[in-house]
Amino acid sequence: MAYDYEKHIRPGKLPHIWCPGCGHGIVMKGMIRAFDACGLEKNNTAIVSGIGCASRMNGYMDYNTLHTAHGRAAAFATGIKMAKPEMDVIVVGGDGDGTAIGGNHFIHACRRNIDMTYIILNNSIYGMTGGQFSPCTPTGAKASTTVYGNPDPTFDIAKLAIGAGATFVARGTAFHATQIDKLIAEGIKHKGMAIIEILDDCPTTYGRRNKFRSVVDMMKRLKEIAVPVAAAAKMTPEQLEGKVLTGVLHKEERPEYTEQYAQVINRAKGA
Repeated sequence: MAYDYEKHIRPGKLPHIWCPGCGHGIVMKGMIRAFDACGLEKNNTAIVSGIGCASRMNGYMDYNTLHTAHGRAAAFATGIKMAKPEMDVIVVGGDGDGTAIGGNHFIHACRRNIDMTYIILNNSIYGMTGGQFSPCTPTGAKASTTVYGNPDPTFDIAKLAIGAGATFVARGTAFHATQIDKLIAEGIKHKGMAIIEILDDCPTTYGRRNKFRSVVDMMKRLKEIAVPVAAAAKMTPEQLEGKVLTGVLHKEERPEYTEQYAQVINRAKGA
């Protein structure tokens, strides 16, 4: 029997606005399956986004949703979690929204280890707002603002999250569709800040400028560069050159922020 995605979608919101070949729909379906697997209740779940192609995702989903200012999704989500710590809070957005204009909010949400799940769809560019290069545009790649090739080194979102203090960090790709829901579900179940990066190249503003002949070629590239963590442990540095690790990259236990803050409130009240 086919999976029933429709019960999670707001009536009248489809078809979506994403370009043909975009992997964002694959990720949204993975999110839905993960929500089901975790037994999330619609009235007790908030999905927060900023601005961008990926940030349109929560508009399609029939949950409590908040579409915020560019780069401010983590800040708004923090406010929700502080006010309603019992809620399941999910943040979704792109690499530009999360690690460029929203980079400061991103690292401090990780530092605090607040119990929410941040899903970053890394499409290597500012897809919706004009095709500008982002911190995740590969060095040498073309964008509307780097027509002769991007001179900047790129962020490794996973390493950035780990260094900032996130206690669960994972990475998948739009090609490996059946892995996405498992990574998101594990992140949701984790007590603390969970970062799930999904590599999901933009076929329009990134792919066309960088001479990919088709979406199929872009998906093949994701397949070729992805190496599961367990397999990577058996490979040499030379074999891992140009590859990207996938799966759960980091997991640890550390006090969660809203619980720590509640203790501060109790001390202030003399409890």
